[in-house]
Amino acid sequence: MSPLARTTPASTHRSHTAAVRRATERPDRKADILLAAEKLFALNGYHAVTIRQIAQEAGVPLALVGYYYGQKHELFHAIFEHWNHTIAQRLAALRSVREQADAPDYLERVIAAFVEPVLRLRASPDGEWYALLMTRGLNEPGQETDRALRQYFDPMAHAFIEALMACFPGCSKAQMAWCYQFMLGALLHHIADQRVTRLSGGVNRPNDPAAQPLLSAFIAGGMRQAMALPLAPSGRTGTQSRSLTVPSPPAAKTARTRPNTSQETS
Repeated sequence: MSPLARTTPASTHRSHTAAVRRATERPDRKADILLAAEKLFALNGYHAVTIRQIAQEAGVPLALVGYYYGQKHELFHAIFEHWNHTIAQRLAALRSVREQADAPDYLERVIAAFVEPVLRLRASPDGEWYALLMTRGLNEPGQETDRALRQYFDPMAHAFIEALMACFPGCSKAQMAWCYQFMLGALLHHIADQRVTRLSGGVNRPNDPAAQPLLSAFIAGGMRQAMALPLAPSGRTGTQSRSLTVPSPPAAKTARTRPNTSQETS
């Protein structure tokens, strides 16, 4: 057989198919692809990562990524589908907390149901990259990241917002949506931050689980303080939304005093 005959498209296709078949016979390959995708998406964001890079990181043939997961956006969503049970666990913990809504530490329990599972995930070898993906990959604008947020995380967010509103009778969902976002921001910053070691002079370790009580107390105290602020109309025409008015510090004395033209709000 001539060398040309050995390199025909048909023989190349057979070799390629055999390579894929051999790779699929290793059950860890599928998990390796998912882990590689989590890592690269977490480090670089969704748009900066290619399927080829994921295959290289996982050590598998390029075609095997598509064989298991399809296109890049399908692989991206497969990550959140794989970890969706962690959201179910947080919601189950929240339901248990809501059964004791009259407990004096109800707010702290709701915050713990939100914070503790993520900190455990971040500390585990299996969930480290997924936890970091939530801090990086879901914060960049784009259709796929927005789709993942809406499908997997928004239902949980609404459940926690409703639970938190029970702590503050009379507050609006709009107010609590801000507080939820601030709580989320504090949590995500804690699990992703590396700077705290430098700022503490080498005393603090990044994402240290020992800092959880401090984080939870910070969130609870911030919410209580925010809910104690007086309310004022937002000033947006045609809406009933309301914004928080932060009391201003006393103005410095000057030679001339400007008249106060602000209207008193209830």
